Amino acid sequence: MGDVLAGIHATWEFESDALVIRFERGNRNTPKLFGALRERRVPHEALASVTLTPGKRGTVVLHAVPRPGADPLMEAAAGQLKEACDPYRLVLPADRETLAEYYRDELRALLPRDATDGADGADGAGDAYGSAEGDDVAVVPTDGFLVAAPTGPLSFKTYDGRASFDGMSEVAFRWSWTGASSEKWKAGDQTFSVRELSGVEWRSPEILDGYLRLVPRDGGARPAQPDRDPASVVFGLGYGPVHESLPFAAAVLAAIRGKDRVPVAVAAGAADAARRDPGAVADRIRHLGDLHRAGLVTDEEFSAKKAELLAEL
Repeated sequence: MGDVLAGIHATWEFESDALVIRFERGNRNTPKLFGALRERRVPHEALASVTLTPGKRGTVVLHAVPRPGADPLMEAAAGQLKEACDPYRLVLPADRETLAEYYRDELRALLPRDATDGADGADGAGDAYGSAEGDDVAVVPTDGFLVAAPTGPLSFKTYDGRASFDGMSEVAFRWSWTGASSEKWKAGDQTFSVRELSGVEWRSPEILDGYLRLVPRDGGARPAQPDRDPASVVFGLGYGPVHESLPFAAAVLAAIRGKDRVPVAVAAGAADAARRDPGAVADRIRHLGDLHRAGLVTDEEFSAKKAELLAEL
């Protein structure tokens, strides 16, 4: 098609094989998540339907609905995004409804018919595009991600530390002496290979307390509370906002399900340098001493952990 349709906070460009969504940046009214995503290329095969519905305050909403399993961002979000932050919604002034109807129909005609299984009497040859016409058609999940994961951010500050990801093979959690629980301090800073993980659990910081939790493949027992689980970081008091933590979670999830996982020497070197930072080690020893004086760490645990930290210098 090659056409461009500009809406509020985003622009849709219609390519022959994909929908390209470009998000507005620099406007304080634009959701921060859109600014972090910048641009998304969505192949037609990644979409299940396209709908057009009335919006708020004299607007209409063109909505491209992704198939289950197609987009790591939406898989990680697991339905927790607020409507206004849905990157697949294009809000337009109501006076452009006729134009929006045209592009809805044009895009529908390009979607693959094998994305549905023809349930509830549908034969797969009719209109299989969802709620716009009231159809009840089962959508076939994709076998793998069809939309590329966000490229960043790959590091963000959490309430109890900092999470970082080299983009391919390793996730690291480094604990903060002011926020991490005694359980996490006893376990020490953590590094996880994506080969050892089966998934990611992300809870929005806008829904009670947020967290990012890594799911190990071995399925072993884990603490019930994320703040006590060394395989998780928690959000709160302005830490780990959606536009930082969700793209991070999506990138990790895509790497876990990907096939090529190659260690990144630069990232590993950076992690080693961080562990050798004398100031950071001193802070961790100081906090360990606080835990020891409070009776949360035994004499043996204090001595062993202190020796481990000093060995990092």
